[in-house]
Amino acid sequence: MPEPGGAARSCGERLTGPRARGRCEDGAPPLRDPVRYPAPVSDREAADDSGRGLVFAGVLDGRGGVASRDWEGVRAWRRSEGVLWVHLDYGFEDSRSWLMRESGVDLVACAALLSEDPRPRVLAIGDCVLVIFRGINVNLGAQPEDMVSIRMWIEPTRIVTLRHRRIAAAKEQWDALLAGRGPTGPADFLIKLCESILSLIGRMAGGIDETVDELEDSALTEQREELRTRLAHVRRQAIALRRYVVPQREALARLQTEAVPWMPADVRGRLSEATDRMSRVVEQLDGARDRAAVTQEELSSRTAEVISRRLYVLSLIAAVFLPLSLTAEIIGSGVGGVPLRDNPYGFFILIGSLAGLSGVLMWLFRKLRWL
Repeated sequence: MPEPGGAARSCGERLTGPRARGRCEDGAPPLRDPVRYPAPVSDREAADDSGRGLVFAGVLDGRGGVASRDWEGVRAWRRSEGVLWVHLDYGFEDSRSWLMRESGVDLVACAALLSEDPRPRVLAIGDCVLVIFRGINVNLGAQPEDMVSIRMWIEPTRIVTLRHRRIAAAKEQWDALLAGRGPTGPADFLIKLCESILSLIGRMAGGIDETVDELEDSALTEQREELRTRLAHVRRQAIALRRYVVPQREALARLQTEAVPWMPADVRGRLSEATDRMSRVVEQLDGARDRAAVTQEELSSRTAEVISRRLYVLSLIAAVFLPLSLTAEIIGSGVGGVPLRDNPYGFFILIGSLAGLSGVLMWLFRKLRWL
């Protein structure tokens, strides 16, 4: 029988025997509507179908490389062989079964790792740490601000990560390992993954900020309906992105203070810098959201002002022509006693009278400063 999650023994061997046979929910839906985001990618790595939920796995050699493993290799792994990284798609039954029954991961951690829509969080259990982060969604047909979760259980000698929709940061770390320049251990893996996730979030926030700048400039010279639609869209993106970025900043701040022995001081320093960068992203999103709201209100007020002026002009025109119309209706009624009815110059007199009345009304409006 293979040693299931050898490093989990340092966390107190919380999951062994029948009590590990619980089930948790899974799932996650996709969307999309871009501003500026990295090039879209396939929603799944090819290994998912053939690996029955094992996206990739391997033992880190401590020098930036990795020795790949399949399910059998994962189950046969021993702590003495080095740090094992297992990356799973929790949408597959084999992945959930291995995590719940064979991995030895803490029961509380299993529930969090398989939860349906987790918020970013950090939880230390013994010398292990549970980390849930959100990354930019660059999958085809999805909205970037509909952030993808990556769930991590990190031990001194083992890393277990899970996702359902593809997350670019994990694939980036795996490609770096295959190229011999990847993380060397759990702490290095954690900080490099955090920095990769933060880099994409920063690019997305920067794209939103630049879009708002462009729309602000356009709003000075244009009045198109499209501007209001784009501003509303950008505001929604900023709000949706901020929904996960704020708790992620708090999770990063907590992560650097957790007392896990395998996290050296230099990694904590880099986590502190990542927290500061995340705070700047939050400020950038807040600024973009507020500026978009102000620009949208300005466009609405300018549109309302234009409509008001047009209605005012129409009201003045109606005020001028109302007495003229009334006079013309009375004279044209054809009943007895109508003035100028038998006068051969009646028409010209009537036109002159109406013109004079119009002139008097215009003079009155100007005197009252209505024009």
